[in-house]
Amino acid sequence: MPTAQHGPHDPVDPSDPAAPVRYDRRGPVATVTMNRPEYRNAQNSAMTYALDRAFYRAAEDDEVKVVVLAGAGPHFSAGHDIGTPGRDAHLPFERRASLWWDHCGKAGAESRLAREAEVYLGMCRRWRELPKPLIASVQGACVAGGLMLAWACDLIVASEDAFFADPVVRMGIPGVEFFAHPWVMPPRVAKELLFTGERMSARRAYEVGMVNRVVPRDQLPAVTEELAASVARMPRFGLALAKRAVNQAEDLQGLHSGMDAAFALHHLAHAHNAETARDPLGGMDVAAMKDAGEAGA
Repeated sequence: MPTAQHGPHDPVDPSDPAAPVRYDRRGPVATVTMNRPEYRNAQNSAMTYALDRAFYRAAEDDEVKVVVLAGAGPHFSAGHDIGTPGRDAHLPFERRASLWWDHCGKAGAESRLAREAEVYLGMCRRWRELPKPLIASVQGACVAGGLMLAWACDLIVASEDAFFADPVVRMGIPGVEFFAHPWVMPPRVAKELLFTGERMSARRAYEVGMVNRVVPRDQLPAVTEELAASVARMPRFGLALAKRAVNQAEDLQGLHSGMDAAFALHHLAHAHNAETARDPLGGMDVAAMKDAGEAGA
């Protein structure tokens, strides 16, 4: 049985150019940057666990009052890694978000559910509960798994060139694992996003209340930094309590149980695909998803 691992790099050395996540603190603001720009910051397990350790680092630092999540390069995140050379879904990692057993060495739904309960739904739920405000700074693509990262944040600042999409219905899957759609936007808009698989512009995302601010691309870092500094002037404990109060209200509106229900449907879709199609993704690889998106544009 392979042993759990942390991945090839940890976010402990901000100068490491190969680290999947970079960490930097300036005063009371910590910036956590996804660092796979050559793959549009597609999230493999190494990146996911590096993000988790970076958020823990920020939570444990009494000097940090606000955390910014950003993506290196032209895009925030193109979603889960389903086809890069660094795809590591078959490897074990130290489990942090779920009491499910390790997925390695298991077959079928037992393996897939155990892994996704940990690295997708579980991790995003953990990060949503970070007791410090988390601000997403989004440019370019924020697609599928990228949405999950942005939605786990408390505030979203988007550049004018940013776009948002959850095209996984093309795989026969009802939406990403952290199914926040009906809470971050009106239900009919959520259905449109899912039914069409089309891109939602940053301006449209702002109009429906999913994004807090939309700014020119060259102003994104500065505006995000300004917002983070403004939030950081508030008392740290007051911010933690205010965040908890709003999160609890969302949960009372059904967010937590709704996600559980959607996660079950997500895995029903994987199982159906495994029986009727080429694989649990319905035969849709990176190229097929890209082609389908361009055909529908």
